[in-house]
Amino acid sequence: MATEPRGNDSSASWTITARTARFAGEPWDVTGARLATEDFLRELAEISPPSAPECRYDIVLVVTELAANAVQYAPGPFELRLRPTFDGVHVMLGDTSRVLPEPRPFRPDSGGGGIGWHLVHALCDQVSVVPHATGKDVHVFLPW
Repeated sequence: MATEPRGNDSSASWTITARTARFAGEPWDVTGARLATEDFLRELAEISPPSAPECRYDIVLVVTELAANAVQYAPGPFELRLRPTFDGVHVMLGDTSRVLPEPRPFRPDSGGGGIGWHLVHALCDQVSVVPHATGKDVHVFLPW
């Protein structure tokens, strides 16, 4: 099936390099991860506009959820990496817990929670978790 070329189909999108940000794992680092993502996407949009306005919001939401989960469930620092791909954005968030994420039931009667991992899977084209000796890396691919 043929598609119309998009802005990021050119070599210009490759001028945006991957970004890495490291955080101590404190609650306010969730905001730091979100702000780092917004800065990356703003620069990417100057060279390669998103295919739909919601792409930006989806990526920021996914990063926020991944960072919040790292702060809540993994002790210590976490690392965020963002890089453009041919048709989207690859997000990697590495933390210090070897426990693999799993969906939890949504329990609105006890204050909510339990929807973050479901959101990640709903918004991302691809999700994978790679455990390693010092924790795990969560890799997600989102359209841009």
